[in-house]
Amino acid sequence: MTTLLPALSASAAPAAGSAEQVPLVDVAAAARGTSRRPKLPRGVRRLTGPVVLLAAWAVASSTGLLDPQLLPPPQEVLQAADRLVVDGDGLVHLWASLQRVLAGVVLGVLAGGVLAVIAGLSRLGEDLLDSTMQVFKAVPNFALTPLLVMWMGIGEAPKILLITLGVAIAIYINTYGAIRGVDAQLVEVARTLVLSRFALVRHVVLPGALPGFLVGLRVALSSAWLSLIFAETINTTEGLGYLMARAQTMLEFDVSVLLLLVYAVVGLLSYAFVRFLERRLLQWRRGFAGA
Repeated sequence: MTTLLPALSASAAPAAGSAEQVPLVDVAAAARGTSRRPKLPRGVRRLTGPVVLLAAWAVASSTGLLDPQLLPPPQEVLQAADRLVVDGDGLVHLWASLQRVLAGVVLGVLAGGVLAVIAGLSRLGEDLLDSTMQVFKAVPNFALTPLLVMWMGIGEAPKILLITLGVAIAIYINTYGAIRGVDAQLVEVARTLVLSRFALVRHVVLPGALPGFLVGLRVALSSAWLSLIFAETINTTEGLGYLMARAQTMLEFDVSVLLLLVYAVVGLLSYAFVRFLERRLLQWRRGFAGA
């Protein structure tokens, strides 16, 4: 993304020789610190926590610390996964849920982003929209399920709308806050350069709000899968939520644990997707990456 934000940030920064100077960095020490870091890819190291949890689960199950009637061992869960894949039942339910989530996420991102831009750029938009969105934020999604069924029936519309609401609220809250949190000094510098309102929004406000939008997208993807669980309780015979409800009714604990692992894997993939977007869209930003 081409943006004037880095240049404007440099213009708004303290001039050289002023009282506020950036301390010099010991390049040699930094190089030594870099050379001592692990050689494993960062993505592999990020999986250390989940792998440790899986290993602890396997060890506890094999040593008898966990009751197999309450928490099935990993081999039983893998057998349940193999059974669902071979029968084709699991893939059908997974595909149905993915379609609902994808539709809800696309609609929610569009709706939440547009509303956030309107409320963030205009005081009139803020007066009309912000309080309403805060009300929707305070109301749990599952509380709307009976009303959506009465209004829209038992088809796909209430399921997708429930997911859309969860995504739109997360996008709106974070994007609106990011727009209003854009550095006022950058806006003043842009006005000094006689940028038009459109150019100001395009090159300063929206790029400055992009990190907040991506945080909202990360929350929104998690919210989409949580909303899906409630959405798929609305008279459906396909989907992971339906499969979970059926497994609990039939006391199939291995399937229930398998579905929890599926949700966890989907959450990790969603997190990785947002991090990919951050690396591509925020190349101009240099933030603290940890010691």
